[in-house]
Amino acid sequence: MPKACILIKTIPTRVGKTLEGVKEFKEVSKAFIVFGRWDIATFLDVEDYHDLQSITSRINSMEGVRSTETLVEA
Repeated sequence: MPKACILIKTIPTRVGKTLEGVKEFKEVSKAFIVFGRWDIATFLDVEDYHDLQSITSRINSMEGVRSTETLVEA
């Protein structure tokens, strides 16, 4: 079961709503607001890399998301 972190950059007025939406994914073990280049850090436990790709695509399509970076545990 791969573990991953998705870093999310949002438009400033959507950080809270995006965080709420991300927390609804069953694969998310924790998600919180961070300061710096990214706005939200999301940690996931996924079944396989196909699931990770699907979740990343869904997050990228959320209203207010500017960009993401996915880090997969080696």
